[in-house]
Amino acid sequence: MIGQLTGTLIDKNPPEVVVDCHGVGYEVSVPMSTFYNLPALGEKVKLLTHFVVREDAQLLYGFATQEERAAFRQLIKISGVGPRTALSVLSGMGVADLAQAITQQEAGRLVKVPGIGKKTAERLLLELKGKMGADLGLPAGTSHDHANDILQALVALGYSDKEAALALKSLPADIGVSDGIKMALKALAK
Repeated sequence: MIGQLTGTLIDKNPPEVVVDCHGVGYEVSVPMSTFYNLPALGEKVKLLTHFVVREDAQLLYGFATQEERAAFRQLIKISGVGPRTALSVLSGMGVADLAQAITQQEAGRLVKVPGIGKKTAERLLLELKGKMGADLGLPAGTSHDHANDILQALVALGYSDKEAALALKSLPADIGVSDGIKMALKALAK
């Protein structure tokens, strides 16, 4: 029903913002990834939206990108995952990180998101497999196990999922786990 809002940002109070569209202020809940990229108060803003009508409320959710909105819509299709949980997932990890966790079936990354337990994480992985995250740009010949082992080692050493994934992309396709970790650490040290 309401697919997009363009107007003036008049209030920011995470996770809600208020967008004034020709005198009407729309309260919109946004994930933190969108919230951090919003302009200053009083400036123009454009949000893609998803409108939810419930028995007791009409709610508007906003997103900076098509990918965020598409991921949100995939998440809320899952039984037991409502809009609040979907926002929490998108606030806790970016769309690319979510897609990577789904492709590599890593429940541990989803459990780190507040409000997501082990059972919910496993259900998300099961139901979203094949629907999100098919192409992540991992080096073409790198075996899934090697890439996953290198990624997990970097995360265990204290690097963020995003930093580890970026380092992984720069590795040659046929590299082993120990050499891959060494090369990734050198790339991260630059």
